[in-house]
Amino acid sequence: MPRPTARVLALLELLQSGGVRNVAELADQLAVDERTVRRYVQHLIDLDVPVESVRGRYGGYRLASGFRMPPLMLSDDEALAVLLGLVAGQRAGLMTSTGAASETAAAKVRRVLPARLGRRLDAVLDSLAFTAPPGESVAPESTVLLTIADAVRHHRPVSIRYAAADGRRSERTLHPYGLVAHSGKWYVTGTDTAIGEDRTFRLDRVADARTLPGSFVPPAAIDPAERVLSGLATAPYRHEVTLRIQGTAEQIRARLPAGLAGLTELPPASGPAASAGPWFRVELRVERLDWLPGELAALDRPFAIERPDELRGLVAALADRLADSARRLGGDGSHR
Repeated sequence: MPRPTARVLALLELLQSGGVRNVAELADQLAVDERTVRRYVQHLIDLDVPVESVRGRYGGYRLASGFRMPPLMLSDDEALAVLLGLVAGQRAGLMTSTGAASETAAAKVRRVLPARLGRRLDAVLDSLAFTAPPGESVAPESTVLLTIADAVRHHRPVSIRYAAADGRRSERTLHPYGLVAHSGKWYVTGTDTAIGEDRTFRLDRVADARTLPGSFVPPAAIDPAERVLSGLATAPYRHEVTLRIQGTAEQIRARLPAGLAGLTELPPASGPAASAGPWFRVELRVERLDWLPGELAALDRPFAIERPDELRGLVAALADRLADSARRLGGDGSHR
């Protein structure tokens, strides 16, 4: 009776994750009995895979130190997952500055895919839509990303050379707490030791990162994503916008996410207006206003502009263009 090759390869994957794996654990994960696990191990040994048997109470099996694994082998589902991840990263802008690496990696995987799976993948990609948030996607240097990620994991201080949005350059020593990918950009949040305060830095503006000796203890129960989002929402920008929007927080967040806008629920109205739903004060800090009227139109909720007056003009101009388009007949472009 032929051996189930897929389970033998699954055993190899489990062993290559490192450490000693006991027989009972392997049997449970492979959904077989312990005798079958031992038979699979012998099959790997027959293929010259150096599986070592470890005796004792905490014994089991492990791979010999220094063993180099054979070329990567992926199932159909695994190959599809890898390619979708690469394509999604490309389209969302979540890649390093050597963006061609993701393209060449995807090409290598596709070359070994069966034709039927390639056609399935094409069908999936053709049906996917990736939305682009306001602003351009930018990518950091891969060496910067990897250095800071290692410092985050091992709680090591890091020295960075940073160029601010206004062009000012500085060298900072940072205790990094976490990396966050948001709206096509990478951020690192942590304590700037020179001022003893938390700061958020865009990785694409970091020219160089170098791990320093020593270590630090990160704050307890820290949420790097929340720190980045709150920092982005309160950062100084050219325009400060205040709106009142009627709707639920979920409806508003669908167009104005947490990294872009701060929400404060207003006291409920009295009388018939109370049944129409809650109102929120929405505060944004943005570099440009031209994209905001379209977002408010897409939100399709009642709103009022508190400031700036310039936004009122842009919204009115959009309304005029939409009304003009609605009156225009097709074909010769004449009006009703």
